[in-house]
Amino acid sequence: MSAPVWLIASYLLGSIPVSFLVGKASGVDIRAVGSGNVGATNLYRAVGLGPSVGAALLDIAKGFVPVFFFPRWDGESAVWAAGYGLAAMAGHIWPVWLRFRGGKGMATGAGVFLALAPLATALALALWGLAVAATRTVSIGSLLAAASLAVLVWATGGPAHVVGVGAAAAVAVWWTHRANIRRLLRGEELPARRGAGTAQPPREAR
Repeated sequence: MSAPVWLIASYLLGSIPVSFLVGKASGVDIRAVGSGNVGATNLYRAVGLGPSVGAALLDIAKGFVPVFFFPRWDGESAVWAAGYGLAAMAGHIWPVWLRFRGGKGMATGAGVFLALAPLATALALALWGLAVAATRTVSIGSLLAAASLAVLVWATGGPAHVVGVGAAAAVAVWWTHRANIRRLLRGEELPARRGAGTAQPPREAR
């Protein structure tokens, strides 16, 4: 198959709304609880640690698989791998199955860059973990990790096109976290614990 077909496949793979499906299997529509986001953090608030960890790992796989495997099958330049990664992230953020209202791209983006730049990604994830441990706020860790990624790719000798994709991914993650940024500025951001938030999500998160 040609590269454009693999791009579509990457988008469709990224579009699988794992956390939404896991929530539904547990009897919860996670769009109606906590922040209203269909990502693993909000799934954790709704149904607990085990299902959310499983969903996060599958979201990571949605980014890793197209970047790592599809270039082996497309007969094109390895540069296309970065395009497949961006397509998978776009699918996660704007999934066709949920009327283009998806997650925030962090876990799928982590999978993308684990395949493209594993050392830089490991360092960014370490920053994420330290920030979350210090603040108990996942969004702060996500924003810090996303902002540092392109710099870390460059610092660890990554190719220019991967640096550029890292910068594009950071813009996407910050854009999807715009409601979180507003809540952080108001001191209203939801903590990373089960049951956080109200029965209905804030209007800006719907």
